[in-house]
Formats: sequence, C-alpha cells, structure tokens
Amino acid sequence: MSQEAQDIQEPETPHLDFEGTTPYEDYVKADVLTHLQHTLSDDPGEMVFLVTTQVMELWFTVIVHEWETAARALRSDDVPTAIAALKRSVRELEALNASWKPLGQLTPQQFNSYRSALGEGSGFQSAMYRRMEFLLGDKSASMLVPHRGAPRVHAELEKALHEPSLYDEVLRLLARRGHAIPDELLTRDVSRRYEPSEAVEAAWTAVYAGDPGDDVARLGEALTNVAELVWRWRNDHLVATRRAMGAKPGTGGSAGVAWLEKRAQKNVFPELWTARSHV
Repeated sequence: MSQEAQDIQEPETPHLDFEGTTPYEDYVKADVLTHLQHTLSDDPGEMVFLVTTQVMELWFTVIVHEWETAARALRSDDVPTAIAALKRSVRELEALNASWKPLGQLTPQQFNSYRSALGEGSGFQSAMYRRMEFLLGDKSASMLVPHRGAPRVHAELEKALHEPSLYDEVLRLLARRGHAIPDELLTRDVSRRYEPSEAVEAAWTAVYAGDPGDDVARLGEALTNVAELVWRWRNDHLVATRRAMGAKPGTGGSAGVAWLEKRAQKNVFPELWTARSHV
C-alpha cells in the first residue's frame, strides 16, 4: 500500500488543545454533574442511591419536555408531532424504569445503613415528578405546599397546575374531530384532578372501532404505551420499596408501601383502557 493510501486511511489526530474548557464540557456541563454528589453517611452504598435518584430527576425533566411538546402540538392539530414526542418519551420511560435496577436488590439492612441520611426527604417531594403527574391529569393544589420555600420551583408548579394537562389537550382534539365530548369536560377547571367519563370512553370506543391507521387511533396507542410504562414505574417503585423496607412508614411522613399500592392501582388515561372492553 502506498504512503498516500496509508495517510488517507489513518484517522486524523483529534484536537486536544483548547483555550478554555473543552467544547464537550461547555455543552454537557459534565464537571457540574459529576460534582453534585454529596453523601451524608459513611456507607458506600449511599452513592449509588444518590446518583440513581439524580438520574431519575434528569429523566423526569426530559419526559416533561416531551409531554409538553406533545400538548403544544395537539393544540395546533399537529398529531404527527405529538405522536413523535410521545414515542420518544416511551424510550425515555423505559430508561427511567431501568433506574430501579440498581436499587431493586437492596436488603433492609443495606437501606437502613444510610436511610437516616434522608431525614424527611422523600421522592414524592420531587417537583419535576409532580409536573409529570400534572401533565397526566393527576392535579392537586396541595402538592405545591412542600415547595413554598423555593419560589422558582413553586411558580413553575403553579403554572403547570393551571395549564391543561396532556390528556385535556387530547380530549379537545377528540372534540374537534367530531366526537361527543361534553362541554363540562372541555371547560372544566383544569387545576383539578381528571375523573373518568363515560362519554370519553364512548369516544375512544368509536376511535378503536374505526380505521386503525387513523391518526387519532395511532395517538391512542402512543398514549397507551405511555400509560403502561407509568404503571410499570409505579409498580417497580412499590416492589423496590417493599423489598428495602417492608411495610414501615416512608420517609417524609408518607404511608410508605400502602401509599404506593394505592398509586399503583390507578390507571393513567383511564378510558383508553376501559374502552377496549366495548370494541
């Protein structure tokens, strides 16, 4: 092989010398991310608990972004963009749910070795997770109370509380497509928790009895995939907690496993599930 041919095949030396921080650092902020871990116990297992929880918060953030993107698209009747955002969120939910794996094998002794470091801290205090729940239609003004001491976070949650949820935008789309969605649902107080409706169930029954290639039917399936993975998230959380601490009260004053069991029984986008019995 000629020297010229070798020169063409050999990779160029990457640029190593920069005036300041690397472009990678400027974009990713890796130095910030990897120095946010401040453990409060001497137990070596606390680090994985802390990092895993922080990773969960990052996934919450991107999933909220996807669902807000989908809601905006639905307001503009742009169903393909909404479906694309929901499909991305499905992959992100799968990654989020996998976050339980490092924690799912904790024995009570291992968890108790650093549990006291949490104090009254609890996952239900996560503002970004609360925004996820609000987008799913599970609204509650009382969930703003823990965040009164953080003005920016409180303002963002209050804004999310009073905005239509992702499912509210779906119902409005159904109405614009000719389905008989009652006015009281279209004009309801969106700061309150969504309750299932027989009329919405009938609308989804009609959608699923029609053309499976229709964009609303495909939207329904994308939403169902999201709902299924949220349900799996709740169940994985329940199992991991039950394994680590049994039926003891949770941190932050919650009922622990009992509270998680109630959450796991609730369907997301309920009429998408019940309508299937009537098709």
